[in-house]
Amino acid sequence: QVQLVESGGGLVQAGGSLRLSCVASGRTFMRYAMGWFRQAPGKEREFVAAITSTSGSTYYADSVKGRFTISRDNTKNTVYLQMNSLKPEDTAVYYCARSSGGSFSYARTYDYWGQGTQVTVSS
Repeated sequence: QVQLVESGGGLVQAGGSLRLSCVASGRTFMRYAMGWFRQAPGKEREFVAAITSTSGSTYYADSVKGRFTISRDNTKNTVYLQMNSLKPEDTAVYYCARSSGGSFSYARTYDYWGQGTQVTVSS
């Protein structure tokens, strides 16, 4: 069983920055791609960013490209999401997840999820 624990959410003004962290349990973290998703009230969960296991290739939703950066530290079993130039529409609960293979942008291709961390951006 893998546990993912997110942290770093909070309230920030538009234009500000936050860095989310997600720590994974176990010894297999480095073998898996990881992703970040978000879900706003009344909306479906949507893909934000993903990073591969070895090469560290990154993928982003168009809505966050150029503003968000995903990274990982395999020595710390941690994946990060640096969020800059935040907008009110970025307000959501942010989840990290472990990829089980397949397209990074589909939530169904992830097998373990964290509990989420709230990000609120005020205008």
